Amino acid sequence: MMSRPGPVPEISRLGAPIDARPLFAAEHAALIATLRGLRPDDWRAEAVPGWSVRDLAAHLLGDCYGRLARDRDGHRDGPAPAPGETLEAFIHRANQEWVDACARLSPATLTDTLDLIGGQVAGLFRTADLAAPALGVSWAGVDPAPMWLDSAREFTELWTHRQQIRHAVGQETDPDPHVLAVVLDTFLRALPHTLRHTRAPEGTQLRMSVDGPAGGAWTATALADGWTLAEPAAGAPVTRIALDADTAWRLCTRGITPATALARARVEGDRNLAEAACRIVSIIH
Repeated sequence: MMSRPGPVPEISRLGAPIDARPLFAAEHAALIATLRGLRPDDWRAEAVPGWSVRDLAAHLLGDCYGRLARDRDGHRDGPAPAPGETLEAFIHRANQEWVDACARLSPATLTDTLDLIGGQVAGLFRTADLAAPALGVSWAGVDPAPMWLDSAREFTELWTHRQQIRHAVGQETDPDPHVLAVVLDTFLRALPHTLRHTRAPEGTQLRMSVDGPAGGAWTATALADGWTLAEPAAGAPVTRIALDADTAWRLCTRGITPATALARARVEGDRNLAEAACRIVSIIH
């Protein structure tokens, strides 16, 4: 039987839950330390296309305010998609409007406010119920998502933006393998959604692995109605993709293209299936 595009994957197809809650406080502290260590010129450096370090810090502040408003305070007012506007377009527009509105804030003001509000967000996640329904995670194809995935997604966003700030000012990626392992584990939960339009005989397995102390392995198995990361059946993968950790996280956040990642990867087996898997995106893109 051939697998074929099917409905949104069941939660069980995303694999075992991830608990990122204990990591938020340290990640928040690392972000604030990074911002407080910047020189005046660093704030004007480009962190992502079109946004400076200051813009990215403003974006993080907006995310923190939004999280507290929704999850702590039950506040539902605010921007909404325009008629016919896609989710991605709406998010990009709302983010830009917030960053533009924060142009009057100095770096010191941004840092002090982010220290206060971000700390409250870390406290909010510390006691979150991992099984509770939460914000959808579009790149995993689930809405609502369980809190374990929503919170892990939120953690990866904080971590990724901190790395982008570090890179903008000439610093390397934070090498902490324990934290990066959680980031990669979260990002790779996008595999079933990434492969949702890829046809393969039922039971076909694809194994993506990441080398090094932060690495691991994730096996996607074709079912009759999609793909799953649940425990694979017996048998060997028809496709194996091995990446180094830096290539893996940059691929998932579109810091590099799928073609670049494939050129760095070690691929065995079905090349077409490997190319489909390397179209993975674990952010709103």
